[in-house]
Amino acid sequence: MSVTKDGDTGRWMSQIRVTDWTGKTIHKKKRGFATKKEALQWERDFISQSTGSLGMTFGDFISLYVKDMEHRLKPSTVASKKWLIDLKVTPFFKKIPLNEIKPTHVRQWQNSLTSYRDENGKPYAQTYLKCINNQLTAIFNYAVKYYGLKENPCHKAGSMGKKKADEMLFWTKDEFQTFIESMKDRPASYTVFMTMYYTGIREGELLALTPSDIDFEKKTLTVNKSYQRLGKEDIITTPKTPKSIRTIPIPDGLCNCLQEYMSHCYGLQKDDRLFP
Repeated sequence: MSVTKDGDTGRWMSQIRVTDWTGKTIHKKKRGFATKKEALQWERDFISQSTGSLGMTFGDFISLYVKDMEHRLKPSTVASKKWLIDLKVTPFFKKIPLNEIKPTHVRQWQNSLTSYRDENGKPYAQTYLKCINNQLTAIFNYAVKYYGLKENPCHKAGSMGKKKADEMLFWTKDEFQTFIESMKDRPASYTVFMTMYYTGIREGELLALTPSDIDFEKKTLTVNKSYQRLGKEDIITTPKTPKSIRTIPIPDGLCNCLQEYMSHCYGLQKDDRLFP
């Protein structure tokens, strides 16, 4: 390790050489620190992350966690997981060393989320709170299993939220008819809502549909893929779970709707997305 000061700029520079957890030697150099203290702190953080030390900050550990998940999960799943972690988890725990996070920290984090109210006085949904808590629990389970963390602080802290949502509200047939009538002068929107109402497919599954997925003779719609927008790239993947691959019978009204919509989509090929 070497921390030096540039006589011309007055800024500090750190040079470091460490052996990472795979046995590979890493040489790293970073310039532009305003103080020697900042340069030394950067060295400590870099060593912890590179060697897989439990003394690394939670923020550094998350970088390792996400990098590993990228090799094992779908890009869309990783993106959703990272977005939730960056938004609701990392800001609270980021600077705390991983092995110093206690159940009391987790409880404080939970309390900050359960006490949140938006501008209309509405709290987070119980299922959303449960989803966030599950992410943190999974992160610490990973640290226990692969990095030797002694225990998962979430287990002693307890959970928050509910696994199942409160009673869901559904449109009645009359309510849907009133709504769909207002969509008749917007063919694409009309077809989208007709398809979702009569099949119950997810939004990503809808947006991945192609003409080849519709069998007008058998009056069926096949779901075998899902659409995601990641950054500026359109991604088509398999559905959420293997059980999500299915063939759905569709009524005459939806068949007619889809046929009419597709007849006006000039140049539409069998593998083109119906709703780009």
